[in-house]
Amino acid sequence: MSKTDNFDPAELAKFSDLAHRWWDTESEFRPLHQINPLRLDWIDGLVSLKGLKVLDVGCGGGILADSMARKGASVLGIDLASKALKVAQLHALEAQTEGVQYREISAEALAAEQPGSFDVVTCMEMLEHVPDPSSIVKACAALVKPGGWVFFSTINRNAKAFLFAIVGAEYVLNMLPRGTHEYAKLIKPSELARYCRAAELNLLHTRGMEYNPLMRHYWLSADTSVNYLLATRKT
Repeated sequence: MSKTDNFDPAELAKFSDLAHRWWDTESEFRPLHQINPLRLDWIDGLVSLKGLKVLDVGCGGGILADSMARKGASVLGIDLASKALKVAQLHALEAQTEGVQYREISAEALAAEQPGSFDVVTCMEMLEHVPDPSSIVKACAALVKPGGWVFFSTINRNAKAFLFAIVGAEYVLNMLPRGTHEYAKLIKPSELARYCRAAELNLLHTRGMEYNPLMRHYWLSADTSVNYLLATRKT
């Protein structure tokens, strides 16, 4: 696999078709809008984003990238879904968000071009959508400066995750479009931790994310059985 072909055309098409709805907080992307304050505050609580150079890998329509820029970071969001990037750029103009730029390039290609360039790299809700997640982890590690932070979030692979994240979220509650996630592509925390170690990233913090469908409420916890986040640092 080359540095530029670690993507699934069907996955790109899936998100491109929905691109115009990224910033509609009642659309298919409502869960991302709801969890964004949680993940933003968690990241900013571990490493103050103000004044830092940040890369958001798989930025989509820019929900996290835009919010990190509003915390005072200088943010570059990258993705291979051109329609989503255009939506992100348009939103930044409309919202007059300073300090955020977007570029259509793969993490691997950017790592070859700008190694060791960022203080913080985020890669959220993206690893479960690519053919080779370990390649993305390796690229993120290459992109961050020594001592810099790399944050990941994804979905565990087990019976509970299948029931909650796929059956529940996509088929029962209709929180996400059906087919958003494929069970075989989900990643166990132990697997992601192994990818991180191989990329010389030290795992420092792990958090789970839970959801109450009756209250429509998300919160961070110690339970990593479904959604989870990892905070790592480059050695």
